[in-house]
Amino acid sequence: MKLFVCVNQVPDTETKVKVGQDGKTIDRSEINLILNPYDEFAIEAALQLKDKNSGEVTYVSVGGDSHKEVIRKALAMGGDKGIHIKTDNAGDSYSVAMMLAAALKDTGADIIFFGKQSIDYDDSAVGTMVAEMLGLPSASVVVKLDVDVSSKKAVCEREIEGGKETVELTLPCVITAQKGLNDPRYPSLKGIMAAKSKPIQEITPSGAESLTEVVAMRKPPAKQPGKILGTDKSAVPELVKLLHEEAKII
Repeated sequence: MKLFVCVNQVPDTETKVKVGQDGKTIDRSEINLILNPYDEFAIEAALQLKDKNSGEVTYVSVGGDSHKEVIRKALAMGGDKGIHIKTDNAGDSYSVAMMLAAALKDTGADIIFFGKQSIDYDDSAVGTMVAEMLGLPSASVVVKLDVDVSSKKAVCEREIEGGKETVELTLPCVITAQKGLNDPRYPSLKGIMAAKSKPIQEITPSGAESLTEVVAMRKPPAKQPGKILGTDKSAVPELVKLLHEEAKII
């Protein structure tokens, strides 16, 4: 099987985000960048399929030089090689999807995996857009996966509001992984050492313009201090008045 996993580099969830001097981007000077957590479920799904059916796992990432770090992290977990679509201006989700689709178009992939979303912008859009651009069937937020290589079928259980849904896809296809699909493995020392010699191909992205523009980025206003109006029913009239006149919620 030819399996591809698209991985992204994101700020650590414990990072205190600061807006850059341009007022439109995040200041990355003091940010700890990590492999997107949802991508780990996609990586594990691909590696399990490789272990079961043999084949090749390739990791693909769009971004600057630091994105090679997440490819190496993925290779330390397992897999064979990486593709780095090098650009310092990744743009919006549409342009990222266009670059990924162009790189994956003629690879003969059986399954292309994504995490269900990146934890930085949380739009959950890139995986399904790539599927549409490549004309492939897709299933998102997948929590259970069964692939029959001989019949080229993938049965996916996916989360929907209020329940779960089972869908059948014909390979090749695109799958976005949700937490619960598996338990991602940790990189072993042997895997970390082996990852250093695994090839990462660097390619120049095909032109893809963003469809959106960031006009301004700012942190939410500081939370206002609370008020204690009283401890018994005598405070109710004042509370109602403030909810009406200040909070304007009644």
